[in-house]
Amino acid sequence: MRPRNQDHEPPGSVQGRVGDLNWPRLQQELDAFGAARTGPLLAGAECATLARSYADDSVFRSRIDMARHGFGRGEYKYFAYPLPDLVASLRASLYPHLVHIANRWNEMLGIESRYPAEQQEFLARCHAAGQTRPTPLLLRYGPGDYNCLHQDIYGEHVFPLQAAVLLSEPGLDFEGGEFALTEQRPRMQSRLEVVSLGPGEGVIFPVHHRPVQGAKGVYRVTMRHGVSRLRAGRRHTLGIIFHDAT
Repeated sequence: MRPRNQDHEPPGSVQGRVGDLNWPRLQQELDAFGAARTGPLLAGAECATLARSYADDSVFRSRIDMARHGFGRGEYKYFAYPLPDLVASLRASLYPHLVHIANRWNEMLGIESRYPAEQQEFLARCHAAGQTRPTPLLLRYGPGDYNCLHQDIYGEHVFPLQAAVLLSEPGLDFEGGEFALTEQRPRMQSRLEVVSLGPGEGVIFPVHHRPVQGAKGVYRVTMRHGVSRLRAGRRHTLGIIFHDAT
């Protein structure tokens, strides 16, 4: 067994780490590839704390067995309100940076709706429409588990970007289990994007579609994401979704 990698422990608060990200690069990668790797967002101790919390049912509102619903194999739990501090801080800190991308994408696609600058105002919009259940979640995979390609929509009001943060260390805690996205392009074959993450790193990606600049203008591509089969070990992931569920 190799030792756990502690070379990239991020300093400062979660809010400070999010603010220090190279947002021009992340925006460029989202526009070009539909996915952007953040670099370390959580320290090793923070990842371990969140992963251990999976056993504490008091912080969750529900548990989903993926095989039972045909979603794949493995399981996940949705956090209850109030969210744990780390989860709430990530959700609140990421949103103001992503909202500019989300509004620009809507403009490019000719979609009239715009997202407010503050996440609490957007959540109020969700709650007024009956979307009151929190959607941040903690996923747990064991050997042979996987997550089928899917979209996390949950209701009428959908924020078009989301994030996932890996809480386990590849090659030490688990083998396999790569994060993957597919991009279904009009009248073309689908494109695959695989994102390799380190512990505490996040990936930002579209919920359901994104704009692509083509030779004849902007067109919409449909996105889905999932996780390949875990070959060994255990993998925990934090999912950050910005709209709530009905």
